[in-house]
Formats: sequence, C-alpha cells, structure tokens
Amino acid sequence: MKHYNIVTIFPQMFDAPFKQGVISKAIEAGIVAVNAIDLRVYAEDKHRTTDDYQYGGGVGLVMKPEPIVRAVRAIRERSETHVVMLDPRGEKFTQRTAERLSGYESLTFICGRYEGVDERVRELVVDEAISLGDFILTGGEFAAMTMIDAVARLIPGVLGDDTSMDEESFSLTSAAGVANTLEYPHYTRPPEYEGLKVPELLLSGRHADIVKWRAAQALEQTRKYRPELLDATQLDDASRKEIYQATATPKGKELKLAVALMHYPMQDKQGTLVTTSITNMDLHDISRSAATYGAKRYFVVTPLQAQREIAQKVISHWTEGFGAGYNSNRKEAFTRTELCDSILYAMQECEKLWGEKPLLVATTARTERATVSAASLGKIAESRPVLLLFGTGWGFRKEVFDVVDYVLEPILGASDFNHLSVRSAVAILLDRLTQNIG
Repeated sequence: MKHYNIVTIFPQMFDAPFKQGVISKAIEAGIVAVNAIDLRVYAEDKHRTTDDYQYGGGVGLVMKPEPIVRAVRAIRERSETHVVMLDPRGEKFTQRTAERLSGYESLTFICGRYEGVDERVRELVVDEAISLGDFILTGGEFAAMTMIDAVARLIPGVLGDDTSMDEESFSLTSAAGVANTLEYPHYTRPPEYEGLKVPELLLSGRHADIVKWRAAQALEQTRKYRPELLDATQLDDASRKEIYQATATPKGKELKLAVALMHYPMQDKQGTLVTTSITNMDLHDISRSAATYGAKRYFVVTPLQAQREIAQKVISHWTEGFGAGYNSNRKEAFTRTELCDSILYAMQECEKLWGEKPLLVATTARTERATVSAASLGKIAESRPVLLLFGTGWGFRKEVFDVVDYVLEPILGASDFNHLSVRSAVAILLDRLTQNIG
C-alpha cells in the first residue's frame, strides 16, 4: 500500500476529493491510503498557534517551524517517508515528476499558507520542494490534491486497466511512438453531431490504418498546440522544420544602442596605462555584429592619429573603393563605423542622433563589478540611448568604472575559462540585449 500524508491546517479539505472517483476506489481496495494530518495537533500553546508575524516586518503571516517539524518527525517515527514541501522555488511538477514520485512507498506533503513557511522547516525535515506551476494559490492543499491524484493513478491497479496509461499525453510512450506528445483526438457516439462528423477511418475497422492515423494526429496536435514538448532528436526532417517554424526565436527588438571599442585608457597585464592597437578583425567583425543587431553606430576610439588613418584606409576600401562593389554586405556593415579620438566625441554624436545624452555602460569580465543585467539593460535601451563600451588589452582602467552609469554583467560560460575575444563578447551581449534576456 502506498501512503500519502498531508500536513495541513485544513484537513477537512481532503474529505470530498478522495471520497469519489478512481482514487476513492483505490483507497477502498487498500492500494493507497490518504492521511490528512491536522497541523494544529502539533502546536503546543493553548491557542494551537501555527503562524506568526515575520521577523524584519512586512505584510502577512508565516507558518511557524515547530508544529510542522513535530508533525513530520512523528510521521517518520512510524515509517520512512519522502517529504515534499509545496514551494514556488521547487522543481516544476510534470508527468516525469509524477512518475518519479510514484516509486516512493510513502510521501508527505507540507501545505503552506499565508506568506509561506519558516525557512528552517526546509532545512530540517524537507527532502525536496516542488511547485505546481507559475501561479499563486491560496494554499498548498490544492497543489497537494493535484499531485496525489497524478501520482496515485500511476500505481498498478488504481486505474483498473494499466494499459490505459500507455498512450496518454506527456507519457513516456505514445501513439506517435515519440515520448511526451499530446494525445490524438478522441470521438464517441453519435457519428455526426451538429454537422460535425467522426473521421470515416475511425468507423472503418481498419485497425492498422487507425494506428497510423492516431500517430500522425498525436504529432500534429503537439506541433500545433505544444511544440516545445517535442524532442527533435526523435523526429524526421519535415517534422523538425514544422516545429522550428512554430518555435523560432522572434526578431530582436530595435534599441537606442551604440557600441564603442575603446583603445584608451586601457591597461596591460601589469596594470600600466596603455593605448592598444586597432586590429583588422575588430574593425570587420564588430561592424558586422553592430549591423546585425541594429546598433546605430560603432565607434572605434583611439587618440593615436596614425592608428585612425590606417583604419580609415580599411573602411574606405569597403565603402568607397573596389571592395564596395565586390562585397555590398561589408559596405553596409561599415556605413555605421566611425573612428574618433575620445569617448566624449562618441557621446556627442549619440546625443545628436537621439536628442539626449546616452547612458554610459561599461562591460566587464568580473562579476563583482556588475550593476545591471542584460535583460534590464535591454529594457532600458528601448527608451533611453545607451552607449556600450568594450575594452581591449587587459581591460579598462579603474577610472572608467568610476564614471559610467552602469556596468553590464559579464558573460559566464559553462567552464571556468573566461577569456573571450572582444569580437565574440560584442556579438553575445548584443544578442542578449536585443532579445531582452539575461
């Protein structure tokens, strides 16, 4: 027998839901047991208090730790149980979660109320936290009912016909032969209702063809309504293309954004103030990134006139000379690239463009310096001009960080290595900004 315990201040809420339907029959048959535990029994003061005002102030009450911890420990004295706290910070509940939880002989659900549960409960007696979804309920009881129903119906014998689960939505197996699809459409009598007919194939008795039809319909329903459920590795090329069309990332937002690649004031490996050299790759690749993501200007900033003159020859070749006719895409990219001697010039040009002074935003590879996320800065740049500063050499001197309005969060990869080229960093951050994601 599987045991499901619910720690709650409203145990009567669980009377009706489990006295009807499939789960009630499983309880009568001794397959599962549902035990709602009155939390107030474990409150030891004369008023049976289970909540109190929160430390630090704020609106709303918090459920006290002592009654909940006592209740869970009393359950564990009788038998081993896996304790689940219903909490928005937890793993989102899915069919996979239900399948995993169905393996436990005993589950105990802690139902929160008000502003939540004292954090020490989680540390002392909880095995995992689970969230029913990204919405707010008046209490954890409704979530517990739903989870118990989803888990208990997976126990052999509860549904009567265990094969009825084989082709359900979100199942590991389906009519389509692909995991995690929606079900195919279902029909019953009459064969025609208000002008709508049951597909003739379902009335034909050709069972092999019906199986194929249902498989195709399961995929079609999932493509149409929930394409994110499909695992592309299990599909043919045509199906992958249809799913891509339904889920493709939309075009990025147009922002009031300009980019500046700074060659001064930079520092070398020893921290000494230096002016770095303009490179051909930075000119080409960042120009293309700026054009792709809609940055209005790309300023290459160096006080060295000789460097600017050399770089200008490259730009002119692609915008005016032979290169302009040879590669029109490169010409278009370079039309927004400008060489200048100071960041002040770049700021003045931005002010001319947008009619107001831009916000100065420095980039960094160090998390402790960051003051704004990519998602937040993307929102800001929808209405306020932003001049995004990228460094060269071994990074900006400290005085740069002292004068900017924001420092953008760094790019963190999957490893501890943190030495992207500035060309790569520009492309990644512009993508994040225009998509308004972090």
